[in-house]
Amino acid sequence: MTVNADFGASLERLADHEGRGAAALARLAGVAESEVAALFRGGTPDGVLLRRLAHPLGLHAADLFATAGVALPEDLAPVDESAGWAVPGLVRQALALVPEQREALRAFARSLPREERARPAPPAPAYENYPAGPGGVLMRMARNRNLSWSATAKTFLLLTGRYWSAATYGGVGHGSKPLTPGLVADFSTVLGVPAGTLAALTGVEPLSAPVEPGDGVRGVAELVGDVRRLTADRFRQVLDLAESMEGRAVPGAEPRPGSHA
Repeated sequence: MTVNADFGASLERLADHEGRGAAALARLAGVAESEVAALFRGGTPDGVLLRRLAHPLGLHAADLFATAGVALPEDLAPVDESAGWAVPGLVRQALALVPEQREALRAFARSLPREERARPAPPAPAYENYPAGPGGVLMRMARNRNLSWSATAKTFLLLTGRYWSAATYGGVGHGSKPLTPGLVADFSTVLGVPAGTLAALTGVEPLSAPVEPGDGVRGVAELVGDVRRLTADRFRQVLDLAESMEGRAVPGAEPRPGSHA
């Protein structure tokens, strides 16, 4: 993986977006201000520092690793790449549920044991070795959610209505497909990361009038993050529950418009 030479600038923009300078960020992260200042100036980040900085910046630790272009440690990487192919199917099922069902599904997913890897994570395929740049950051963040190029394309279609080929999303990662404010907003919807945060990370100006995703879409994006640390067998349990919930009434819930009580 190529370390992002622009990480310091991205980090400083993100800190500014959160209303924090080096001193405030260091205090919240419990590190020396000199360490944060060194990163702002282009210093090479280490894993311990990235973990400490993530929460004060409003990011998952895995996504700050992606921003820095640093390889994910085992405990932050998706546990079972074979589960990734089924993520779009889970998204489709979850979108068909009412909010109470989605919350119950998320609670179930979070309750399942997170198993350790049975074997080391395989290296990323050569075509996912992105050069430094904002597109590579976003596609590494998608991979953090166990989304391959194909699964990324399908999930975008389901959550945003935008469909591009899998290879086009690969082009985003490799810099041949330019990032636009609208595309960054779509990544925000799929990744479950606020659009302003992604705009700060990428240096792409946000939309002048961004459309916030509805609670249902936001909850589904968060579900994708919930299941990234599950084995394929555990993932199947979540998918089975989602399929069993569709069309089933929730006790005490108001019927959906157009439904028959």
